[in-house]
Amino acid sequence: MSQPPNGFWAQATRAVLDGAGDRTVLVAPDGEEWSAARLHAACNRLVHGLRAAGLQPGDSFAVVLPNGVEFLTAYLAATQAGFYLVPVNHHLVGPEIGWIVSDSGARLLIAHERFADAARAAADEAGLPAEGRYSVGAAAGFRPYGELLDGQPDTPPEDRTSGWVMNYTSGTTGRPRGIRRPLSGEPPEETYLGGFLAIFGIQPFDDNVHLVCSPMYHTAVLQFAGAALHIGHRLVLMDKWTPQEMLRVIDAYRCTHTHMVPTQFHRLLALPAEVRGAYDVSSMRHAIHGAAPCPDHVKRAMIDWWGRCVEEYYAASEGGGAFATAEDWLKKPGTVGKPWPISELAVFDDDGRRLPAGELGTVYMKMSTGGFSYHKDEGKTRKNRIGDFFTVGDLGYLDEDGYLFLRDRKIDMIISGGVNIYPAEIESALLTHPAVADAAAFGIPHDDWGEQVKAVVEAAPGQRPGPDLAEAILAHCEERLAGFKRPRSLDFIETMPRDPNGKLYKRRLREPYWEGRERAV
Repeated sequence: MSQPPNGFWAQATRAVLDGAGDRTVLVAPDGEEWSAARLHAACNRLVHGLRAAGLQPGDSFAVVLPNGVEFLTAYLAATQAGFYLVPVNHHLVGPEIGWIVSDSGARLLIAHERFADAARAAADEAGLPAEGRYSVGAAAGFRPYGELLDGQPDTPPEDRTSGWVMNYTSGTTGRPRGIRRPLSGEPPEETYLGGFLAIFGIQPFDDNVHLVCSPMYHTAVLQFAGAALHIGHRLVLMDKWTPQEMLRVIDAYRCTHTHMVPTQFHRLLALPAEVRGAYDVSSMRHAIHGAAPCPDHVKRAMIDWWGRCVEEYYAASEGGGAFATAEDWLKKPGTVGKPWPISELAVFDDDGRRLPAGELGTVYMKMSTGGFSYHKDEGKTRKNRIGDFFTVGDLGYLDEDGYLFLRDRKIDMIISGGVNIYPAEIESALLTHPAVADAAAFGIPHDDWGEQVKAVVEAAPGQRPGPDLAEAILAHCEERLAGFKRPRSLDFIETMPRDPNGKLYKRRLREPYWEGRERAV
C-alpha cells in the first residue's frame, strides 16, 4: 500500500478533496463516530480559539481531561499551531495540578467537569485568570469549552507550525518537571509524526485500528495514539478501563494494536475462562506493554492466550528505548529488547566508564532525533548525563547480542499498576502532620498492582502510636496526595534507621516486607 499523506491534517484535506471526508477516524468512548472532516474542523476551530485567547507559538496550555474527543482535539491543535500541550494526570489533587499549571507557564486550562474541584483549586493556586479557565461540561468558575470554538472558522489556520507535548515526569525530589523539546518552526507536514510506530513493525495500513485503553495523559499512550492517527489508523477510545469491556471493544471493532501495562494483563487473566472465551481477539497484531516489569508467568500466559502479538518495550518519557518481540522474549526470557533504530543504549559504571557486555551498571540512553531539557531546571538537565547519553537510574546489562536486561531500577521508586510513584513527595506530605517526627515511604508486594505504598512513621514526642493515630495520618495524606500515591497502610517505628549524616537506610525498612518474595525488577 502507498504511504498516506503525512499527518492527519494532510490526510483529512485529501479525504475531503477525494470525496472520502466521511471516513471514520475516531470512535469516542460513548461509541460516537467522528469522520476525518469533522475532527479536522474541530481541531481548526480550537486553534483559532486559542489564538483569539492570546496564545502565540511557543506558549503552553494545560488539559485535565479524560480520554475523549476534546483531549485528542487539543493534541492536534497544539501540534499544528506551535503550542505546547501539557497533559495533566486527572488523579492529582489541586496543589499538585497547580504546580504543573504554574511551572509550565500555561496560559489556559481546559478541564472536564468530573475534575472541576481539583482544577479550580489548581487554577486558583496558579493564579490563572478567569479568562484562561474553560470546562467541558458545567463547572463553577470556568467558561464553557464551547466558547473557545463558537464563531471560529473551521478552515485551516494560517502560519501553521509544529508544536509538541510537554509531559511532566517526577524526579527523586518529588517535584514533577516538564520535558521540553525544542520546536522545529517548520510546518507539521515536514515532521513525520507517525514514524514512531515503525519501531514496533506497525505499518500505515487502512485496516489498522488502534485501541486507546489507558489514560492519554501518559506519555506513551498519547504518543502511540497520535502516531497511529497520523498514519491513517482508526482510533477507538476507552474512558474507564475494565478487562471484559476491553475484550468486547477488541472484538467489536477488530482492533489490531494497543499499548498496555502488566496490571491489565493480570486483570484480563483473572477473568473466568468462559468470559475470556466469549470474545475474539484474533485481530490483535501488536499488544505492546511497558511502564513496569511483567512477571514471567503473566507474560507467558498472555502469549499462550493472545499469541505472538504480545510485545514489550523499555523507555523513558525523556526519549530512547528498547523493544522485544514475543520471539525475542521467548528466546531470551526476561529481556526488554534491543535498542530502537533511533536510539542507542549503553551501560556505565559509577565512574562513567562504559561497560562491556554482561557487566551490570547504570543504563543510559540517547536519541538520534534530538535532545530535551527539563523545563526551568538546568541542574536536573545536566545531572545524570554522560555526553549525549542520559539515565533515569535503572540498573541492567547488555548481553553479547545487544539485548538489554534490567536487574534493578531506581531503588526507592515505587511502581504500582505501571505508574511511577516517588517516595520523597509522600514523605514530604507525611512530615507536615504534627504527630510525625520522621517518615519513610516505599513499595511492598501487591498481587494485583505489583507494589503498593507503605508508610513507616516515627511518632513525635508525646504522641501515642496506634490505630487511631495511623488513621489520622492517613486521612491527612488524603488531602495532599492523589489516590495512587497515598499510603495504603502505616506502621510505626521507635527510631528511624539513619546514619550519622542523616541518610536513611530504607532497605532495612523495606526488606522485611519482601521476605520470601522476589521484588520484581
